[in-house]
Amino acid sequence: MEMREIESAVEGILFASGEPVQTDRICMALELDRAVAEQVLQHLMDYYAYERRGIRLLHMEDSWQLCSSPDYADAIRRAFEIRKPAKLSQPALEVLTIIAYYQPATRAFVDQIRGVDSAYTMGLLQERKLIEECGRLQVPGRPHVYRTTKQFLRAFHLSSLEDLPEMPDLSGDGQMRINENGEIVGAEASADTGAESAAETEE
Repeated sequence: MEMREIESAVEGILFASGEPVQTDRICMALELDRAVAEQVLQHLMDYYAYERRGIRLLHMEDSWQLCSSPDYADAIRRAFEIRKPAKLSQPALEVLTIIAYYQPATRAFVDQIRGVDSAYTMGLLQERKLIEECGRLQVPGRPHVYRTTKQFLRAFHLSSLEDLPEMPDLSGDGQMRINENGEIVGAEASADTGAESAAETEE
């Protein structure tokens, strides 16, 4: 196939999936070398962004997914009468930060760092598919361990966990959180984020 035909085929596969598609699956479907497939995918991603198209191609670890452009989020919500999702609250951002940097982590570990019971907040993060169970710790009681998901990468515009900013040495109460822009902030800055977030009660 010519390069233009390959690009169209890749585009069709991504559109038809509606979910992240691994690079190897695209290679197998189109009988492509991995280097060629990655070149085509990168070209499509750059093209959508440069031309300010209504869709974007996201790269998440070894997977790729088509999604709508955030530039037109308001118009898309109006077209389908979709409510804007509530922002993550301060407790949720705090829990998510701990799991992102210390994964896989148990709930007890999260509770120990935060000093409060995080069961309710972790349940909400699981409902929003930002974290997931990934096994059990081989200790008495065999507690569940948790990790972040591909949805987490997508929500914070990260290609992989390696793109997380370096953890700073925060003074004061030592608290840290990821804000809505994927940046690490201390207690003072995150309090402002929490004020703008949807209310969330911990139990």
